[in-house]
Amino acid sequence: MSTGENKKLIQHAFAAWAKGDGMAFFNLLADNATWTVIGNCPISGTYVGRQCLIEDALKPQREKLAGPPSPEVINLIAEGDTVVIQWVGKGISKTGQSYNNSYCYVVQIENGRIIRGTAYLDTELVRSIW
Repeated sequence: MSTGENKKLIQHAFAAWAKGDGMAFFNLLADNATWTVIGNCPISGTYVGRQCLIEDALKPQREKLAGPPSPEVINLIAEGDTVVIQWVGKGISKTGQSYNNSYCYVVQIENGRIIRGTAYLDTELVRSIW
């Protein structure tokens, strides 16, 4: 896929997520994708496989929230097979705490699927909802 196609793929996924499909972006991950969450919080680490990421990081974090965070893309940069997504996720924890986290995802796309990603985020905020 071209740089422009990769960028549009991510734009469409985040647009669908913003409209309520909380899995739209994560459905782009290849089955054997590698995903790293930086930092030192309950979901930090490297996950090998889409299902591993969903089961061991995404679901446990979302169980702490009243619903998936609503995304707002701030910046989207694409170069070749790499797309950088700077975004803010807004939500509420199940205890009523505001959860407004800033993220930067750096993903590598191959044949329309994310094969590798790194998530940069406020890990202290993640820790605070656990």
